[in-house]
Amino acid sequence: MLSTCNRTEIYAVAERFHGAFGDIRDVLCSIGGLTPDELHPHLYSQHDDAAISHLFEVAAGLDSAVLGESEILGQVRNAWELARVEGGAKSTLNLLFRHALEVGKRARTETAIGRGTASVSHAAVEMAQERLGELSGRRVLVVGAGEMAEGTAVALRGAGVGEIAVTNRTVERAIALAARVGGRVHPFADLGPALAEADLVVSCTGAGSVVIDTDTVEQGLAHRNGRHLFVVDIAVPRDVDTGVGSLPGVTLLDLDDLRAWAERGLQQRAGEAERVRQIVGEEVERHVLDVAARLAAPLVASLRSKAEGIRQSEHERFQAKLADLTPAQREAVEALTMGIVNKLLHDPSVRLKEDAGSPRGERYASAVRELFDLS
Repeated sequence: MLSTCNRTEIYAVAERFHGAFGDIRDVLCSIGGLTPDELHPHLYSQHDDAAISHLFEVAAGLDSAVLGESEILGQVRNAWELARVEGGAKSTLNLLFRHALEVGKRARTETAIGRGTASVSHAAVEMAQERLGELSGRRVLVVGAGEMAEGTAVALRGAGVGEIAVTNRTVERAIALAARVGGRVHPFADLGPALAEADLVVSCTGAGSVVIDTDTVEQGLAHRNGRHLFVVDIAVPRDVDTGVGSLPGVTLLDLDDLRAWAERGLQQRAGEAERVRQIVGEEVERHVLDVAARLAAPLVASLRSKAEGIRQSEHERFQAKLADLTPAQREAVEALTMGIVNKLLHDPSVRLKEDAGSPRGERYASAVRELFDLS
């Protein structure tokens, strides 16, 4: 499962696409307390090469809220590592996700897709800086203490903010983050005073429900003496009640605003995005070939094993006739027979690997099994 600010996706290896899709949908419905009809409009699916291409595009930053952001690479890696620890990723997914990380790195090395777009959290800080002006000396409240909140706090400190207050349901995590950025901790249960003091609030808890409601913000506004409050909500689902944006003296920005802001720089990187898509296409083709070669590997191994068995058997049968040979001559005979076998099997082995997974490859594989009596 890959869950970010822009998506929650499940990657699975299955024999039947539609059956697997239905099973996964039912699990999601059970977790969310939804009916299939309620969930369906929010689902999308890809399979086979299209699924491979989609993951590669995600890792390359083409499907991010901020084009080219690099945070997604770490999220893909973390999702893969967790799946491996939990026993949910075997050879097929391991190969796929390892390759996806390689694609993400190649895209950022060979193109400028990620230039100036370090992460969603950095982009959020840049957007806030554009709206607020100079952040130096500003007081900021960071709501949350996870990966996104940490990235935001670090970016804020880099932008020169005056004071960072961190609040989170788990106090220990808030303390750790505050210590890292030289900030202070504010009680999560009492947000009103923190909202009264802050010039900017950035919320990214991933709590799954509203964390900052309208009443709480109104309490904070009552003690601000007319100072404007900027709130940036980069959580999915939203942390901040949408009604907050209607309050006088409050500007509420969310991921949709961040996408619109980031779109302005999209044209500058449009050519880079096209180059990245070419890279993705090349890597999808390479991945399909790699998988096909792996599918053919057991058959090729069986073919070579049978040939080697025959070679050794014939070699044993002629031992009496070779008794007068010197050790050097025996080694020469051994090398000769091995060379003949390897040369005879080279082209069939290559063809089986190259065409594996295709209709022609299936015909080749079937013929080899039949002709050489391979189970």
